[in-house]
Amino acid sequence: MNPVEQRFNAVGTRIDEACSAAARERAKVRLLAVSKQHSAEAIRALHALGQVAFGENRAQEAIGKMAALSELPIEWHFIGPIQSNKTRDIARHFDWVQSVDRAKILRKLDAYRPDGLAPLQLCLQVNIDQEPQKAGINPEQLAELAALAQSLERVRLRGLMCIPTAGADAQATATSFQRMVALQEMLKEQGHCLDTLSMGMSGDLELAVMEGSTMVRVGTDLFGPRPPRTQAGTQL
Repeated sequence: MNPVEQRFNAVGTRIDEACSAAARERAKVRLLAVSKQHSAEAIRALHALGQVAFGENRAQEAIGKMAALSELPIEWHFIGPIQSNKTRDIARHFDWVQSVDRAKILRKLDAYRPDGLAPLQLCLQVNIDQEPQKAGINPEQLAELAALAQSLERVRLRGLMCIPTAGADAQATATSFQRMVALQEMLKEQGHCLDTLSMGMSGDLELAVMEGSTMVRVGTDLFGPRPPRTQAGTQL
């Protein structure tokens, strides 16, 4: 078994065991492979093992990989901060955007989504711990942004995403995840049909699954250490 298979199987086993411990169906938790700064060849190798969904945080880097892998049925997720001048590229090339956190960006994504494509699948990023340096909408503003998403034609709101405070202890992180679950339930009570809670990464995926995550985002534990960005670019 090569290192790619070993890492993929190890992450899969962690998710399996987390679902078992939480008495949850394995099919209810998806794996998003965070491929930012990794080459098209690395993505191809992981896709060959059955991984379908890949997450990128820089539009231009991702578009180059999409061109190199155009024959593969990959589901592309944008997961990074969104600059206004990148919304056209993101809307035209990605299947999902998980990092929407303000109305201006939401309207632009809807406006730029081509008519011939399926609606752009969205998660609203919540700054669940209200850290001033971190992207994401404040929880008290979430209902208004969700209502706007619901009113637009070329996007479809699927759920919420968060990145809890780095380095927090397990209890604090669990509390953050629990607040995300409560926010999603609030939106459901307001009439939104949501099925996605994107929370949990390499270091806390078991805790996220226990608290209700439906999508965990894993990078290094799947791909190994990230190469320098210039190297990743030349490997495309």
